[in-house]
Amino acid sequence: MRDSIPTSEAVIRVNDSSAIPFLATTAFGIEAVTARELQLLGYQTEIVGSGRVRFTGDYRDAMRTNLHLRTADRILIEVAQIPAGDFDALFEGVKALPWETWIDGIGAFPVKGRSYQSQLTSVPAVQRATKRAIVERLQSVHGNLPETGANYTIEVAIAKDIATLTIDTSGAGLARRGYLDPDRHSPMKSTLAAALVQLSYWDKDRPLVDPFCGSGILLIEAAMIARKLAPGLLRDFALIEWPAVDQEQWLDLQEEARAEELESLPESIIGYDEDPSALRLARRQAMSAGVHKDIHFQEQAFTQMTSKRKYGCVITSPPYDDHSRSRRTMWDFYRSFPDIFRQLPTWSHFILTAFPEFERAMGQEANRRRKMYNGRVECHYYQFHGPPPPKADAPNQEVEEEVVPKPRPVIQPAFGGLDDKAREQAQLLKSRLSKRARHFRRWPKRGIYCYRLYDRDIPEIPLVIDLYHDYLHITDYERPHDRTPAQYADWLDHMCEAAREVLEIPEGQMYVKHRARQIGTTQHEKVADDSHIITVEEGGLKFEVNLSDYVDTGLFLDHRNLRSQFRDEASGKRVLNLFCYTGAFSVYAAAGGATSTTSVDLNANYLDWAGRNFQLNRLSIAKHHFVNSDVMQYLRKQTAGAKFDLAIVDVPTFSNSKKTDDVFDVQHDHVELILRTLDLMSPGAVLYFSNNFRRFKLDEEALVGLSIREISKHTVPEDFRNQRIHRCWRIVKPGGDS
Repeated sequence: MRDSIPTSEAVIRVNDSSAIPFLATTAFGIEAVTARELQLLGYQTEIVGSGRVRFTGDYRDAMRTNLHLRTADRILIEVAQIPAGDFDALFEGVKALPWETWIDGIGAFPVKGRSYQSQLTSVPAVQRATKRAIVERLQSVHGNLPETGANYTIEVAIAKDIATLTIDTSGAGLARRGYLDPDRHSPMKSTLAAALVQLSYWDKDRPLVDPFCGSGILLIEAAMIARKLAPGLLRDFALIEWPAVDQEQWLDLQEEARAEELESLPESIIGYDEDPSALRLARRQAMSAGVHKDIHFQEQAFTQMTSKRKYGCVITSPPYDDHSRSRRTMWDFYRSFPDIFRQLPTWSHFILTAFPEFERAMGQEANRRRKMYNGRVECHYYQFHGPPPPKADAPNQEVEEEVVPKPRPVIQPAFGGLDDKAREQAQLLKSRLSKRARHFRRWPKRGIYCYRLYDRDIPEIPLVIDLYHDYLHITDYERPHDRTPAQYADWLDHMCEAAREVLEIPEGQMYVKHRARQIGTTQHEKVADDSHIITVEEGGLKFEVNLSDYVDTGLFLDHRNLRSQFRDEASGKRVLNLFCYTGAFSVYAAAGGATSTTSVDLNANYLDWAGRNFQLNRLSIAKHHFVNSDVMQYLRKQTAGAKFDLAIVDVPTFSNSKKTDDVFDVQHDHVELILRTLDLMSPGAVLYFSNNFRRFKLDEEALVGLSIREISKHTVPEDFRNQRIHRCWRIVKPGGDS
């Protein structure tokens, strides 16, 4: 718009009845969608600003566009634009307009107002001046104005001292579809939902899923679009009551719209949500809209979404909480999306969200993004394009049968996908595993059923693969790579399946876990609740391992040699096991003839696990004790004395817990730990001290007077390529014969 208008051009635009200029108002960001709808209806359009699309026509066109437009908010008659630098200019300009052309003698004409970057900032005063000017104009023509007839809502919108005068033909906004429950608020306007559908690749011949469907607005709009159901058929509009409007034309337009409707859809539309009350509302609204047979609503979590159908579309607006305390939760929520979406490799995905870090959480950029507003909330519509459905080749009898059709270009899935490099790596992994399996084929005869087959042998395949009898336990180690999260997940699945195939492991007997790099005082948390527990054998003993729920299974395979050595030394000894975990060293000691064992750990679940391991081996627990305590607190409470003859201290790098304020750090605390443990041991007693902190340095100067020997080369088994998986020292207390 121009900043100012000469007084001689006080009326910039006044309309005649033969060519009425209309404005279709829209939400920000979907003006082009509304313009395209108008063009498909046969109108020439002009986008004249944010949220405004101009076209021309007559009253029949006003009725037709109100009836058919899905993304417009209202259809307004653009009466005029006039200068409004002060109230006199506004009043005289409004009064000069031929309002009698539009408003009959008994019509009601409420005035709404807006002002933006203008001299006239008081909207109520602007409304009063406009109303008074229209009254004076109409009284000069009609005399008394009872305002008891049809409604002509007038808006005066001032921007940069130019006033645009419009008359609303719609009445209630076009988003107020007739199927909507008047007592329930939807988080998304139906006009925006229709725009999201039209901006997607979906058509009626493809499956459509909304995994966060809520009250079903998006899917209902999609079904109405696909079945060509006019959105305005279930409601009335303000201009229908105007005396100048031909009522017969309105009835004809309704009849024409109904004649274009399709009976049904070739593909079902599916909506999932976890809220049963929202689904009940969705079903009621779908029935009111007449599309309940076209949509299947189901109570289901997003994580369970899958489909065997090809070339479908996901269109959705996930829930979003902008509260700062929820930001981490939202980050984790969106981080899960790629792993779900890669299950639909030939689908396209369209997501509307206000989460500002959406693409970073997804780990990849969208093919397209569009800024939009859902109400007053700024959002972006992210589009991830999958491969298009194959086109049926048109028959051509002139083409010879020998001609080979050109291959179609390979288009990557929107999420995931494998490249040639991944397939080559799978073959490399198979070759390596086959060689390793042959090397260890006689180990079960030596009583070793659990061992490491692959330890990140090939740098670009950073996996650790352990065999537990005929079960595979695979750990994926975090490292930099150039794949998206979904592509990496597909890559990992491919590697794991290659391992399962070459080792001939039955389906369902492979467990895959992800070990992220530990930062600061973070600890590995529980990763599942499947509780897939099996009993394994080692050295003639039995142990319970959990293959599914934790990164570690309950049996550290790298301590196999040390456990055997520990058993050989345990006969007749009083044994102390600190940070005992699931008690494997205690079981070995008891089986080796220890007179007693004391197992200490802060985690009560681990102690229960240790007790079950004793029971598996039919070892009496009468002289074997399980102490639920922080290790350092336990040591500090003990009085010095010869209570133990043999000890194992396999320490974590650090340990913290909600049960105690203390944080154990192996580098900082190992001297106190070792000395306090030796205070409880007899002269000549042996303490095995082990940890897996790569930068650990034993402070031998602070441990003066002790016999200390590192034995790591002997304790790390040969199946571990990483010979620094742990470090171990044999420490002997002075005064004995050891």
